[in-house]
Amino acid sequence: MEIDIEEFKQYNDNKEYVLEKVKVQGKLLEYASQNLQDDEEVVKMAVTQDGEALEFASERLKDNKEIIMTAIKTAPWVAFYASEKLKDDKELILESVKDCGQTLYYASQRLRDDEEVVKTAVKNKGIIIKYASYRLRNNKEIAKIAIEQDKRAYHFLTQELKNDEEIKDFVANA
Repeated sequence: MEIDIEEFKQYNDNKEYVLEKVKVQGKLLEYASQNLQDDEEVVKMAVTQDGEALEFASERLKDNKEIIMTAIKTAPWVAFYASEKLKDDKELILESVKDCGQTLYYASQRLRDDEEVVKTAVKNKGIIIKYASYRLRNNKEIAKIAIEQDKRAYHFLTQELKNDEEIKDFVANA
C-alpha cells in the first residue's frame, strides 16, 4: 500500500492517523511531528513494524530499553541509535550482537571487555574482534572462535597470540 507522503505531512501531528500509517510503514515516523516522535505508543508501533524507524525516535525514547529491544528484533544493528546508557546494557547489547556482531563497535568499553558479549559477537562476525578489549583479543578461546568465523580475525589479535604456535596451527588449518 503506497502512502502519500504529502498527505502524511499534513496530518503528521494527528496521533490516530500517524499510528495507522506507521503500523504499515514504520519509517514514516521520519515525517511525524516531533511531538509524535516522542510518543511512546507511536514509536513502539513504528519500530515493531520496522526497527530502522528507531532513527527517527526522540532522544528520550532512544533511552527506553523496551523500545530499543523491540527495534532490534527486526533490525539488530539499530542498537547503535541507543543512548550511551543503553550501549552499556549487557542484555540489550547481547541481544543485538547475536545477529549483528558489528554492534560490538558501538558497545561501551565495559561490554567490549565482557567475555560473553565478545564471544557472542565474534561467533556472528569474527573480524569484529578488532573492537574487543586488549584482554579479550589476547584470549585463545575467543581468538579461535573469531578465526573460525573469519580467518582475517587473526590480524586483530594481540602480538602475543599471533606468535602463539597453537594459534598459528589453528589459522593454518581453519
